[in-house]
Amino acid sequence: MNVVDLITKKRDGGEHSAGELKFLMEGIVEGTVPDYQIASWAMAVYFRGMTPAESTALTLAMAASGETLDLRALAQSEKLIVDKHSSGGVGDKTTLTVGPIAAACGLPVGKMSGRGLSFSGGTIDKLEGIPGWSANLSTAQFRRQLREVGLVVAAQTAALAPADQLLYALRDVTGTVPSLPLIAGSIMSKKLAAGADAIVLDVKCGRGAFMELLPEARELAELMVSIGRGAGRRVTALVTAMEQPLGRAVGNILEVREAIDTLQGGGPADFQELTQEVATEMLLLGDPELHKEHEAAGEESGRSSARSRVLEAIGSGAAFDKFVQFVAAQGGDAAAVANPDLLDTAPAVLELKSKRGGIVSRLDARAVGLAAAALGGGRQRKGDAIDHRVGVVLASKVGEQVLAGDPLCTVHAADADAARLAADRILDAYSFRDLPQEAAAEPEERVSAERDTGPGGPERPIILDRITS
Repeated sequence: MNVVDLITKKRDGGEHSAGELKFLMEGIVEGTVPDYQIASWAMAVYFRGMTPAESTALTLAMAASGETLDLRALAQSEKLIVDKHSSGGVGDKTTLTVGPIAAACGLPVGKMSGRGLSFSGGTIDKLEGIPGWSANLSTAQFRRQLREVGLVVAAQTAALAPADQLLYALRDVTGTVPSLPLIAGSIMSKKLAAGADAIVLDVKCGRGAFMELLPEARELAELMVSIGRGAGRRVTALVTAMEQPLGRAVGNILEVREAIDTLQGGGPADFQELTQEVATEMLLLGDPELHKEHEAAGEESGRSSARSRVLEAIGSGAAFDKFVQFVAAQGGDAAAVANPDLLDTAPAVLELKSKRGGIVSRLDARAVGLAAAALGGGRQRKGDAIDHRVGVVLASKVGEQVLAGDPLCTVHAADADAARLAADRILDAYSFRDLPQEAAAEPEERVSAERDTGPGGPERPIILDRITS
């Protein structure tokens, strides 16, 4: 095949065959196709797009470009091995809760996770805040822990979907990152190569997500579900709102603390609700008995049974016990998990107070995420060192009433100067509306797709869409 012909074909709106895409991905890994030609091809894809069949073939080619894990033989029962992926958001520590819950319900969870970049945090960064915990596992260790513990979270190795890693590096410097087929292929190639039978996708939408607009988020979710179906996997995608941070904590160790609280039955209402939603979807996909009930008795009956199992795992303490077991298996300090007061704390803590009274009408998740990153809790470039201790704990969120002088948040920083600078940035993230004249306010729909629950109302995630293969 001739690479120029393939670039021209896509430039002119043609459709690639599976063989052509396999040739391109192999060329990236082997170095036989130069970067400038791959970059040119990626730009053609950016403008011309791909059909669902092309997207599936591209994903399979990227997944097959390196090591693939066959985990099926490790399942202890007929239950499928389930993975979960979030497209990234501010305060999103859901993996830390849904993994232990699903595993406590007997569902094997094997997951490759990533690190944070810019305003969005990463699961590996959060867990590495626990003393001794390591994400660097060999394939043999990954398999053994999945078999013995039922839950493993590891960093992606260079051998897993290497074509995706090389292609992403080029996309990052050529303005082609926003291409939906390339985004979907990047995410799903790693999921397929990691060996899961079923995948729950949480596609975030809003200011605190990489997909800000609902139509784009829905299109990405539908495309990834289509790719999963084409690859023979069970896949469900939830499109969830991310206008304001999820939960109250933003920052690595702070989010670990909130996840621990949630696994013990506490935690913010919106995070607890999303945790239960995602864990329920994992059980519906991965447990054959629940899956059959879901199909035979109707959606609500099956979902109710799965939700009951999730609540039981939390209420009995089994989910938290599984989290402690998982942390210890990967070298982490189980005592620090059992007693979060032993986890590191930031030396400077500053309480930010409201300068006016009113109802919080907006809390820009991206601005909060960038403020936490500027404290040292995130990266501007891959490889940057981070401070696991720093971040923000939100006292007031959208729909809640505050008076002048009431706390908006607490900033955890390395020093007082950094705390004050972050506080100024976070104050700008808040918007207010005047207090209502009457005691109760009717909920109002906003463009953001978040729902204002009124003063004192419960904070809940808005499930914008549920897309199932």
